[in-house]
Amino acid sequence: MMQFLRQFLIFGGGLALLIFGLHLVYGPAVVHPRTGLIFVVMAVLTWFAYSLTARLVARSPDNLGMGYLIGMTVRLLVSLGLVTWLLASGIAREPRGIWTFLGAFFILYFSWAGFEIWATLSNLRPISGKQVAQT
Repeated sequence: MMQFLRQFLIFGGGLALLIFGLHLVYGPAVVHPRTGLIFVVMAVLTWFAYSLTARLVARSPDNLGMGYLIGMTVRLLVSLGLVTWLLASGIAREPRGIWTFLGAFFILYFSWAGFEIWATLSNLRPISGKQVAQT
């Protein structure tokens, strides 16, 4: 778990610095004002999904698929709720607001999902080693 925490903080910090730099250079024309909220929600969802998967795998290595799919489903449903809520709150009335919002959302969604897949797959090697040793 400590290795994941270190990777999580490095990835999140790098992504936050990139967003901050883009905001400094281009402002709200490229970085939507709600990007920080989206960033935090995606980071929390990634942490939750990985923690759930790690907890289930600690019980039994056979639970990896179930834990990952539950985490992915929670991420999808919470993200859908977030997008619906923010679009209903009036983001579309801002000039270019809907496009910058959707761009920020999808970039952050897929970035955090990609990180989660990478972090989960990087931990499959020890699990598969235990299974090979058992047979």
